[in-house]
Amino acid sequence: MSGYAADLALAQSLADTADALSMSRFLALDLQVRSKPDLTPVSDADTAVEVALRTVLSRLKPDDLVLGEEGGVVGGGSSSRCWVIDPIDGTKNYVRGVPVWATLIALVEDGNPVVGVVSAPALGRRWWGSEGAGAYVDRRAGPPARISVSQVERLEDASFCYSSLPEWERIGKLDPMLQLMRDTWRSRAYGDFYGYVLLAEGALDIMVELELAVWDLAALVPIVVEAGGRFTDLAGQPGPDGGNAVATNGRVHDEVLRRLAA
Repeated sequence: MSGYAADLALAQSLADTADALSMSRFLALDLQVRSKPDLTPVSDADTAVEVALRTVLSRLKPDDLVLGEEGGVVGGGSSSRCWVIDPIDGTKNYVRGVPVWATLIALVEDGNPVVGVVSAPALGRRWWGSEGAGAYVDRRAGPPARISVSQVERLEDASFCYSSLPEWERIGKLDPMLQLMRDTWRSRAYGDFYGYVLLAEGALDIMVELELAVWDLAALVPIVVEAGGRFTDLAGQPGPDGGNAVATNGRVHDEVLRRLAA
């Protein structure tokens, strides 16, 4: 059993709270949406979810730090443990009524994500992983199932996922991205959390993304890694801190890094 079983149980409980709040506002006609300074949207549901989770953590884990997309870092003093929250990953989908969005909850200890929960209530799905205890999905149609990445070994047999192409054009890497898309078996732009959890389930083999914050990634790292995959930035450094991400089944990882370094 993982040494983080109690923390995982808390993260699951936090996800239950988040699901109730986010679903109560999804498709609401009076949903309030504003633009943040970076021109990305934030809804009243984003704010409500983060406030609720921070409130619970401040009561149950007063010595831990909490980092959230909307409220920054609070509490904890010099604690080596930090809860990282993205209240709604996929806010643009959420505000337009697209059901592909999720709450991301991670526990990072000494800089290493050790617990991750991704809850997508509008899809009826929840994924989680914790260090040493594997990765799982709950599809609400039976007991949770352990998940693992694919066995695909050749790039030409791989299903390739990305978020969008203009970002790659801005950094001068559109050509290698397009070539990678041509050389793989299939490419689709699922975006946000969804590509990573599909990778962990073995449904696709590569997920790459740019312009990311730690709250976009921290919860995904334990799920991908515990499912047997690799999770790095474009420079090959593991973890969620590089501002971009390359996640794969591990077998094609080095080749993808080499291609995108062109």
